[in-house]
Amino acid sequence: MNLDRAVLAFAGLMILASLALGHFVSPLWFWLTVFIGVNLLQASVTGFCPAAIVFRKLGVRAGCAFK
Repeated sequence: MNLDRAVLAFAGLMILASLALGHFVSPLWFWLTVFIGVNLLQASVTGFCPAAIVFRKLGVRAGCAFK
């Protein structure tokens, strides 16, 4: 698995988890979904992605988007 796929999989997992928590636990968890969406938008504009930095430090090899 390369870095691009790891970041996308992590973002998708976090969105699904926040939606499930918002539905079953408290609607306040939907703010996590908002935060993830804003982070994805800023990463597409600035190229800065905290998740990519963490995965890179964990040894995941770079893909074409995060070199």
